[in-house]
Amino acid sequence: MKLILFDCDGTLVDSAALIHEVMARTFEAFELARPEAQATRSIIGLTLDIAIARLMGQIEVDRRATAMTAHYKSIFASVRSEAGFQEALFPGIAEMVQSLAGRDELLIGAVTGKSRRGLSHIVETHGFDRLFFVSRTADDCPSKPHPAMVMECCAEAGIDPRQTIVIGDAIYDMQMAKSAGAGALGVSWGYASVAELIKAGADHIAHAPTDIIEWMEANHA
Repeated sequence: MKLILFDCDGTLVDSAALIHEVMARTFEAFELARPEAQATRSIIGLTLDIAIARLMGQIEVDRRATAMTAHYKSIFASVRSEAGFQEALFPGIAEMVQSLAGRDELLIGAVTGKSRRGLSHIVETHGFDRLFFVSRTADDCPSKPHPAMVMECCAEAGIDPRQTIVIGDAIYDMQMAKSAGAGALGVSWGYASVAELIKAGADHIAHAPTDIIEWMEANHA
């Protein structure tokens, strides 16, 4: 039995436009310059308070970053309801997840910097709530690349990290996987470059959701 753990933003859903807009409005509300879109993309995957601190050029989360985190959360749902900001699945993701979930030798789950509420919205909207066996979010564990999300999912599923694959688009996903002793599969359609993913420890790069299925069949049958 193997465990497949998916990142969410940039791996399953294309949420960059939404995250950037909410982040930009949050910075404006605190009389700070709107971050550039590429800067926002670079912090996707981190826990929100740490991401905001990074965008402000800070290492530590201070009271202002905490207040901005609360503001971000308070406006997120209303921005998502506006035209053009829905979190759509990347093409081929639904079919890929369904295919993997239908295999008796695999369990699947999620490890994400989203809140529990945010992940629940995604999995319920796209029908993944019946397919994901286990999950950890920013509400449950330290931010990526800390290995806790992976380690806790493995413990709950009763599967060794060496029998686990983390699939994600961010360097933090790859670093987290390696820190936990799990395999790391990067996807090229997300928010980090292929070179960055390889440097962060990716064992393989998928360029389409079908590549994930083919790689699993070839290497983890």
